[in-house]
Amino acid sequence: MLNIVPIWFIRYKFMNSLFLGLSVGAVFTLYAPLTPSLYSMGGIGLALGILIVSRFYHKILNSHYLFIISLFVEVVLLIAMVYFLLSPYNYQSALMIYIAYQATFVFGSYLVRAETLLLAEDTLLTKVDTAKQLGYLFGMAISYLFYRLLDYYTITDSQTQVYDLHFVLIFVEVVVIWLVFRSFRR
Repeated sequence: MLNIVPIWFIRYKFMNSLFLGLSVGAVFTLYAPLTPSLYSMGGIGLALGILIVSRFYHKILNSHYLFIISLFVEVVLLIAMVYFLLSPYNYQSALMIYIAYQATFVFGSYLVRAETLLLAEDTLLTKVDTAKQLGYLFGMAISYLFYRLLDYYTITDSQTQVYDLHFVLIFVEVVVIWLVFRSFRR
């Protein structure tokens, strides 16, 4: 059985939210080639995926599956970012990245529920939620400063800016994956 290591789990959640804060503005550029109707289809797929995952809560609401699913989500994100850097920017690459992100969102409710049940202490949950919000805020601030720095160096094309940001995102995601491993022990 795996146990959560609180100090590392808190660091993981901070960096995970830092990643989210860094990347949130990039999706508007990443998804630009997609049509609005695709978002409706993606939403339907997401809802169905969450419904399916929730039907397995009785089996997966434990630390073993929290580790596996957390690692899966982070690896999918890493693969999607590498794919973005290696592929031409077009409808197909935008669609593949959208599908990858939607696949990770399917587990969002599960991850929050498992985290709440497994951590169980209000002081620990407070620390985790504080770390998440601080990570998100720092990520948004770093993202803003990164884009302003690129503007200063006259790199103003949004596709180029988002492409350049992905090098930072990949570094952060590798740290996040390392922290997932540190956050659980036998």
